[in-house]
Amino acid sequence: MKNLPETLENVVEIVVKVARFQLEYFRAMPENAADTKSLRETVSFVDVESEKLLFEGLMPLIANAGFYGEESGKQGSQDLTWIVDPLDGTTNFLSGLDHFSISVALVQNGKSILGVICKPFSGEIFSSFEGGGIFYNGVKAKLMNADPNVGNALFMTGFPYRSPAVAEGFFKTAASVLTLGRGIRRSGSAALDVAHLGMGWLQGFWETDLQPYDIAAGLLMLEENGLVATNGTGQPYNMFTDNLLVAGPPAVHSELLKAVKTGYGLS
Repeated sequence: MKNLPETLENVVEIVVKVARFQLEYFRAMPENAADTKSLRETVSFVDVESEKLLFEGLMPLIANAGFYGEESGKQGSQDLTWIVDPLDGTTNFLSGLDHFSISVALVQNGKSILGVICKPFSGEIFSSFEGGGIFYNGVKAKLMNADPNVGNALFMTGFPYRSPAVAEGFFKTAASVLTLGRGIRRSGSAALDVAHLGMGWLQGFWETDLQPYDIAAGLLMLEENGLVATNGTGQPYNMFTDNLLVAGPPAVHSELLKAVKTGYGLS
């Protein structure tokens, strides 16, 4: 697809406007402003309105592109589509914690070709387009700690709230990873986790139950900086079909994957 750099600039402008909207309500939400989607999952009117703003801004950019949002689902063609998480980390947002994000990806034939992840509270913007590398606040960034020794690796993960049946495998893996590197963190925004991994600020990530809108933008950033993203058996990760993501620089990924296979009982 042509004009990806120009399209990326337009997407960043749209995302920045949505970030400003979210900050108007951050730590200022009225009581009863959230509804429960399912166990431990909430949605606020900020999620819904943010997605509407993204839809209105993104759809005119590319003729005939479809849309896939966390709140509204799929609309139009999915061969070339915008995949959007308007507020990744809703629980953090509603709790007054500043670690939440907006994630926008343009996906063509199942592959991300453009991605933007924004952390509204700090104004940080991670962006990428196919073949163009990864940008931090508009400046092209090199991967920090490109391929560290696994003993120096910092790992990030997310708890398996949606699938308690895999909790045992998760905690077995966590126990192993705990002594594999420098430690484990859990932030509440998978989109930011993967963006930070793409920058090299952490060196390993695994999580189950991710949806395409959680990681579509971040997967491109991993690819552009030469990181490995697989499922739990080591096959290339498919955001639409795989249930478990394992990612990191090659040397760290191989050791993390061993821990995941053992912990989850995978072959």
